[in-house]
Amino acid sequence: MKAHFFELAGRLTRELHAGETLLCELAAERSDFVRFNRSRIRQAGSVEQRFLSLRLVYERRQAAATITIAGNGEDLALARATIARLRDALAQLPEDPWLLISETPNSTSTARRGALAPAEAVAQQVVAGANGCDLVGIYAAGTIYRGFANSIGQHNWHEIDSFDLDWSLHLDADKAVKTGYAGFNWEDAAFEAKLAAAKERLALLAIPPRTIEPGEYRAYLAPRALEELTGMLYLGGFSARARATRQSPLLRMEHGETLAPMVTLMENTQDGVAPRFQDDGFVKPASVTLIADGRLGEALVSPRSAREYGLPTNAANAGESPESLDMAPGGLASEEALAALDTGLYLGNLWYLNFSDRPAGRITGMTRFATFWVEGGRIVAPVNVMRFDDTVYRMLGGNLVDLTRERELLLDTSTYEARSTRSARLPGALLRALKFTL
Repeated sequence: MKAHFFELAGRLTRELHAGETLLCELAAERSDFVRFNRSRIRQAGSVEQRFLSLRLVYERRQAAATITIAGNGEDLALARATIARLRDALAQLPEDPWLLISETPNSTSTARRGALAPAEAVAQQVVAGANGCDLVGIYAAGTIYRGFANSIGQHNWHEIDSFDLDWSLHLDADKAVKTGYAGFNWEDAAFEAKLAAAKERLALLAIPPRTIEPGEYRAYLAPRALEELTGMLYLGGFSARARATRQSPLLRMEHGETLAPMVTLMENTQDGVAPRFQDDGFVKPASVTLIADGRLGEALVSPRSAREYGLPTNAANAGESPESLDMAPGGLASEEALAALDTGLYLGNLWYLNFSDRPAGRITGMTRFATFWVEGGRIVAPVNVMRFDDTVYRMLGGNLVDLTRERELLLDTSTYEARSTRSARLPGALLRALKFTL
């Protein structure tokens, strides 16, 4: 696949007209998928696909198209015809004032091999382990490929093995425990431990639920709940464009507001799933510190923002949002989280999050699935759905007690058109107070 992509890009480059620049990008995968429902295999199969994106640039004008290729001799004719259409379109387009592409070749090659179990073996283990529970979920695993080449001689390659098993155990109605297991090396014992923990939580859902009155409660956010919370900061929180236009939800941090000193967030590309390069040809640094010890750090600067606002780019994507978010661990052992919580709410998941006051960093959302009331460090009952409304400066600032030492790798479960390469590595978070309004 690698050799074919670079050979194809080379052939197209040699056929360019004077003054033209060509950028080629490959997004491909070989993946196994298994869907489960009621602890049975409902659908299983494998997918191999290759998408080639071609971008033609001439005199500050650009046109782009994406085609599906087969990896054989027919690809060249299809690509040639696509470039011919792009060349015709360029004549009708205005100049792009914010166009910025890499003009200095910076070639890279990364191949990260994992130890993936055969899909059949995983499916059998899931079905056997569910043992009469109502398990629903999806398993996606295999190799993701990304490639870039341009007509100035740059070649970048990225391939990585990963898996993600995202599942829920359902009791009845809306009572369920959602969890997952993702990584690069499948371990039977790790999956069994996660499944056993989910079964324990599922049994607790059979206890009659409690309705908690609105107010402030001590709370523990499991990594998946924290992922939903930090995910809201993707919407401009780290974006150079959002900062320049005063639309960042972390606007107050630009004027001296801080989070808790233990909060450090990074775009950790070297340990993530996403490639080190992007479609303009710029190569990302190994990491970018977004928040350092509670203080606002670097912004993610896309090439277009770099051109518009006169900034150096750090090869951020067009949306200037993290692709490999990494939060530093704290000092709390995960197995001691309930004891440290003592009395309050255990939040396994959150959903329907939105900004209730974006400039103030205020976020609202609902509890989801397994939310429990804890007394004396012990779960005593599930809790009916509640709505929280609080600011990031309280949740990750003044009210943050500690973060767990252990962190969980959470892969984006999106498989629409292709498997996502977005990931996050997050701890759990213990809060002294979280405000609930309903």
